[in-house]
Amino acid sequence: MDKNFLQTLLIDVAEGRLTPEEASDKLKTLPYEDMDFVKIDTHRALRTGRGEVIFGIGKTPAQVAAIMKRMSADTSPVIATKVGPEYYDAAKAEIPEGLEYHEQARLLVYQTTQGDGPISGDGPIRGDGPFDRQSLSKGPSPLIGPSPLIGPSPCVAPAAGVAVVCAGTADIPIAEEAAVTAELYGTSVTRYYDVGVAGIHRLMDKIEDIRKADAIVVVAGMEGALSSVVGGLVDAPVIAVPTSIGYGASMGGLAALLAMLNSCSLGVSVVNIDNGFGAGYMASLIVKGKE
Repeated sequence: MDKNFLQTLLIDVAEGRLTPEEASDKLKTLPYEDMDFVKIDTHRALRTGRGEVIFGIGKTPAQVAAIMKRMSADTSPVIATKVGPEYYDAAKAEIPEGLEYHEQARLLVYQTTQGDGPISGDGPIRGDGPFDRQSLSKGPSPLIGPSPLIGPSPCVAPAAGVAVVCAGTADIPIAEEAAVTAELYGTSVTRYYDVGVAGIHRLMDKIEDIRKADAIVVVAGMEGALSSVVGGLVDAPVIAVPTSIGYGASMGGLAALLAMLNSCSLGVSVVNIDNGFGAGYMASLIVKGKE
């Protein structure tokens, strides 16, 4: 339930298409709906402009499917993070249309099919075909479902939008989580993958394009140095994402997190370890604020 839903409801009452009692029935779940194992925050989109997001870890496929089915009745998009393909199978049984699963990003998404999907771009459409690891750095993540998203190719940098800069191939799943999230919230995204500091010439080859972005997400594991390097080369806000990729002393991403928090480059903010969703969400807010 969002602002547009509420405004339409009030207009319907004012113009006699709904009685006050009927409108009251539609509003009875405000500010939340209790489903026993979960209390859905139906009021969140009215407060923040965006609906509640489902954190998948710790929830069963059946629980996620039940939540998505209820939320899909009056919210779009509905997003579940950190979920495997079995969650898509469970949700598909409850929601026959409008589901997408992004394998690399581990995002399960429901969107209505009435033309309100915010995503557009120049890249290849990815559908139910075989998983193509070779093209991961050249477009959006593979999808399972009837409504593939389109993402811009990193070879054609937009004049504005979000740049997602990824240190190594092992960091791509978290980078994809950030990139797809920003796209879902209506922001153009350009991907720059495998440009870590061990071969910094790869980054410098793309830096002029990266500088065109309104917000930059930098994803890195190991020692997490890439965010400081990028932060010292651009004038846009940088959102650093430490990943859990690394050897023993990386301590599951803690080393990268501490390095990013201690960055000497100004304009760098940091989200939690492996929180690609949070970075993509914040980047989209920055870009939308500039529009």
